[in-house]
Amino acid sequence: MEEGLEVFSRPSLPDLFPSSRLAMLVSRRPGQIKRHSAKMMAFMDTIILEHQLQKVDEDDKEDVLLRIQRDGDQSSQSPCTASRTSSPDLFIAGNETSATVLQWAMSELMRNPRVKEKAQDEVQRVLKGQDRVTEECLSRLHYLHLVIKETLRLHPPVPLLLPRQCRSPCQISGFDIPVGATVFVNEFMPERFECKDVDFKGTDFEYIPFGAGRRMCPGSTFGLANVDLVLASMLYHFDWKLPYETMPEDLDVTEVWGVTTRRKADLLLVPVIRVPV
Repeated sequence: MEEGLEVFSRPSLPDLFPSSRLAMLVSRRPGQIKRHSAKMMAFMDTIILEHQLQKVDEDDKEDVLLRIQRDGDQSSQSPCTASRTSSPDLFIAGNETSATVLQWAMSELMRNPRVKEKAQDEVQRVLKGQDRVTEECLSRLHYLHLVIKETLRLHPPVPLLLPRQCRSPCQISGFDIPVGATVFVNEFMPERFECKDVDFKGTDFEYIPFGAGRRMCPGSTFGLANVDLVLASMLYHFDWKLPYETMPEDLDVTEVWGVTTRRKADLLLVPVIRVPV
């Protein structure tokens, strides 16, 4: 998947001149995409075969896809074909974006100890006495949801949002902001959503991390469920520390250009067990 993201994110001549046969001939990218797609399909065939050979149905994504196709209308395509074409979307569009949001959420929590402590205190209080995090408990983690909202505002997983511009002259802390100046609100402050009924379903255009309208991300609900559950589990079971006496303000948050807005450097943290897994 890492290789595929790198291949798809590289600029190439066919992107600039899609109708040019010469651009297709001189560019190596179409061949790289075909080779990677073949490797991805071979990998998916192996996974599908393993699940088909299992005698007990499980409930992971691959089993659900196979079960839906097996029990539903199979007149158009076989279960294997449908699962084969759908699974890469779940792996890449679902898992990669969720992992990116989690990485940025943990980065901002480590850079802001006050926010981290507040979120962790809420998780420990709500889930006290439980051995693991369940979906039923997530609705009570109010501040954690604010943290995820703020993470999506500051670090949308896919770099498709338009820049914000100042519409009228204003002054902030003695600095004059002219009309048309590009504005970035870089402070990580989940409380900004505390008293605002702003959602990410595409109706509030000041906050559209998943896009809006017909082109809105169809997997936003699936991705958020993954992020909620994993982040709550990480804060419940572990206390996280920066390694090698690294200070929070020294944490590098440089982004790298690509299909998703990932961190340029890996996030290295030291986990300390609080609640045994």
